[in-house]
Amino acid sequence: RLLGYLKPHRLRLFFVLLFASVSTIFTVMAPFVIGQVTTALFNSIRDGVFYWEAILCLLAALVCLYLISQFFSFLQGFHMAKVTANVVRDIRSDIDGKMHRLKLNYYDTHTHGDILSVITNDVDTLQMSINQSMTQLITSVTTLIGVFIMMLSINVWMTLCALLILPCSMFIIS
Repeated sequence: RLLGYLKPHRLRLFFVLLFASVSTIFTVMAPFVIGQVTTALFNSIRDGVFYWEAILCLLAALVCLYLISQFFSFLQGFHMAKVTANVVRDIRSDIDGKMHRLKLNYYDTHTHGDILSVITNDVDTLQMSINQSMTQLITSVTTLIGVFIMMLSINVWMTLCALLILPCSMFIIS
C-alpha cells in the first residue's frame, strides 16, 4: 500500500536518489583529498620546503567537496520532505474518507480519544519512517557503494584483504 502512495512521486524520488548519490560521491572523495594533503605535508617535511600553494589548493578543494556534498544533501532532504508531506496528506485524506464511511455503531463502541490517538500516532510514525528511514537507506547504500569503489581505486589488494577479513569478523562476532 505504501508503494501505491509513493508511486505518483516517482520522479521526485528519482531526484532524491540522484541527489543522495551525488552527495555521497563528494563525501567519499574527501578522504582521498585528505590523503593527498597528508602526502603533501609529509613531502614538505621530507624536502624541508613547505608547499603552501599545493596544500592550500588541496584544502580549498576539500572545502568545496564538503560544501557541494552538503548542498546536494540539502536538496535530497528538501525533496524527500515534499514527498513525505504529499504522501501523508493523501493518507490522511483516505483516512478521513474511511471515517465518513464507517457506521455509527463503530463510534459508539470506540472512544473518541482512542480513534484519534491511533490515527494520529500511526500517521506520524509513518511520516517519520518515510522521511528518515528511506533517506537513511538511500544514503547508506550509496555510501557503501561509493566507499567500495574508492577503496578499489586506492588499492585493490588492501580492498581484497578488508573484504576477506569482514566475513571472519562477522563469524567471530556472531
